[in-house]
Amino acid sequence: MFSTRRSVPALLTLVALLAACTTPQQQPQPQPQPQAQPPVKMPPPVGPVTVPTQPPAQPPAPPAPLFTPVSFEALPGWRQDDLRQAWPAFQASCRALAARPDWKTACAAGRLVDTGDGEAIRHYFETYFVPNLVRAPDGADSGLITGYYEPLLHGSRKRGGAFQTPLYKVPDDLITVDLASVYPTLKGMRLRGRLVGKTVVPYGSRAEIERSKIPGKELVWVDDPVEAFFLEVQGSGRVQLDDAGETVRVAYADQNGHPYKAIGRWLIDQHELTPEQASAQGIKAWIAAHPERRQELLDVNPSYVFFKEERLPDPSVGPKGALGVPLTPGRSVAIDKTILPLGAPLFLSTTQPASDTPLQRLVIGQDTGGAIRGAVRADFFFGFGGDAADNAGRMKQRGQLWALLPKS
Repeated sequence: MFSTRRSVPALLTLVALLAACTTPQQQPQPQPQPQAQPPVKMPPPVGPVTVPTQPPAQPPAPPAPLFTPVSFEALPGWRQDDLRQAWPAFQASCRALAARPDWKTACAAGRLVDTGDGEAIRHYFETYFVPNLVRAPDGADSGLITGYYEPLLHGSRKRGGAFQTPLYKVPDDLITVDLASVYPTLKGMRLRGRLVGKTVVPYGSRAEIERSKIPGKELVWVDDPVEAFFLEVQGSGRVQLDDAGETVRVAYADQNGHPYKAIGRWLIDQHELTPEQASAQGIKAWIAAHPERRQELLDVNPSYVFFKEERLPDPSVGPKGALGVPLTPGRSVAIDKTILPLGAPLFLSTTQPASDTPLQRLVIGQDTGGAIRGAVRADFFFGFGGDAADNAGRMKQRGQLWALLPKS
C-alpha cells in the first residue's frame, strides 16, 4: 500500500526557510592576524617519489557451476550398488515425468529393461544419462545429509482421556497465492496468509495457533504433543485409532507460511545440547527432563503443518512425496526442488547414521521439506517402524550428490 505523506526533503527545506526568516544575523568578530613565519626549506628528495594508491576493488567471484559433468567411473560405489533395488522408485518417477520432452526418450527406453537384471539396469543409466557433480554456489561439493521416516502415533476421532492434542485440517481462512501467476520469475513460490478486510496478512505462527486453536478443523486427537510436533517435521505418518480399531495415514496438506526453524539448532545456541546430542532422540530426552519448557521449545519453530487423511490399503507402500508418487525406503530422498530437478535420479555418497560405514547408492529425489534448502542437501527416507525412526533420528552426515540428467 502507498501512503500520501509529505516527503522528508520538502519538510527540511521548509524548516530551513522558516529558520532564515526568524534568526537575527550575527556580526562577524575581528580575528587576530597571525604573524608571518619564515619559509621552511625542505631537503631535496632522494630518489623517485611514489604516491600510494588504493588497489582497485576486485569484483566478487562468480558462483560455481551447479552441475559439473563427470563419468560414471567417478561415482564412488557405482559398480557395487544393486540397482534393482532402486528401479521401482525410478519407474515411479518416470510415470510422473514421461510426458516432459527431456524425459520422454529415457523413460520410454526404461520400459524395455529387464527389471531383474542389475547389469542391464546399469547399462541403461550409462546409455541415457550423464552424471553431474552437484556444487554449492561457493564451490563446495559436500553438504548435510539427514534422515526422515514415517512415524506411528496413537489417536482417537474424539477428544478425551490421553487424546488432547489435535492434528488440524487446512483452515478455511488460509489463503495461498501462487506468486508465479504475478511474477513468472518466482515459479514454485507461494504466499500464504489470511484476509483481514481487503488486506492479506501473515497467518498465525505455531504459538498463535496453539493459543487460539482452530475449532471444527480437528482431524484426529493424539496422545503426545511431542510426537505430534515431530510428525509435522516428517510430513506424514500413521495414526492408530484406538476407538475405531483402524490405522489411517495422515499426509501433508498445507502449511501456515512461516519458515521452518530447527529446535535442535536453538538448543545448541542456548548451550542446552552439544551438536552431537542434538538428534531427535537427544531433543526428546531434553524435553522429558524439562517438561515445563516444552512449549517454549516447540514454539521456536513458527512453522505449522496441516494434514489430510488418506486410506492405508497396503501398509507396505510408503507415503506419497512431493512428486505425487509413493516413497521407497532407502531409495527416496527429499531435495530442494528450486535447485535440483524433482523426480531425477541422484547418486548419493555418504555414511550410515552416526557411523563411518559408507552409504553409496542410487536414490531418487521424490520429496521436499521445509528444512531441506541448498544444492548439496538431501533428506534420506528410512521408511516406517522403530528401526527407521532410530536411524532417521541419528542421521546427520556429510555427503556428495551427483544428478543423473537425461542426455536428450
